[in-house]
Amino acid sequence: MFKLLEDDRPTEFGYNLLEDDGWDPFLEDPASLWLLHWNLLKPTCDAAPRHYTFNQFRRVEFSQNDLFLAVSDYGQTLKKNIAESSINKDVSCILRMYVKQRAQTKVSEDSIDCPFTELGLIHTAGDSKYYTFRVNQKRNLPSEIVVAACLEYADWVGHGQRTIALSRLLYDMGSPGMVFKLPESAVCDAIERVARQWKAVALSESAGLIQFSFNEDPEVLAKDIAVLNQLEQI
Repeated sequence: MFKLLEDDRPTEFGYNLLEDDGWDPFLEDPASLWLLHWNLLKPTCDAAPRHYTFNQFRRVEFSQNDLFLAVSDYGQTLKKNIAESSINKDVSCILRMYVKQRAQTKVSEDSIDCPFTELGLIHTAGDSKYYTFRVNQKRNLPSEIVVAACLEYADWVGHGQRTIALSRLLYDMGSPGMVFKLPESAVCDAIERVARQWKAVALSESAGLIQFSFNEDPEVLAKDIAVLNQLEQI
């Protein structure tokens, strides 16, 4: 699901990230977790409950049961007969994956946080039974990864075009704004920072519409920008 393997063999991304002399074989840098999170959810995503949770579930505050019911309804729209126990496990796994666990005096397997909690995407909302998405600037999310994700998304939906509306990068299903839970200011800041080093990308405004533009192949450009960011962390 993270696109590290294809037909049981490492992909180029898998080799680059996890090989012994790769970017981050022990996943010590939060940037690597952001890359994995994006690879999990970017088009095409094979993790349907996670895709729904980050892209279509719009509750500001929710309980585990709220998410369970919503994912169950989503499964019915896909005309898939999924057992309730399976959906409940998926929902529980999503929350354990992204939400920090409450401190416990006794250390156990259940008290250990998943590394993805470092991303700060879902938080408890006062009461530990309720949760909320944190839509804000992510301090440990490199601008290069945001822009690389924007380029990959533009390549997937753009059909050869060299511009894409900023609103699509923020609110379309599978977009970086939805996957990373970023506000407009965070995406604009990331693009402007990267544009200072990469003349191939830019923000422009025409008739009140802000657009992200690029003058090179977006797939190649995305790889170059992401690779440079990871190499700088080594």
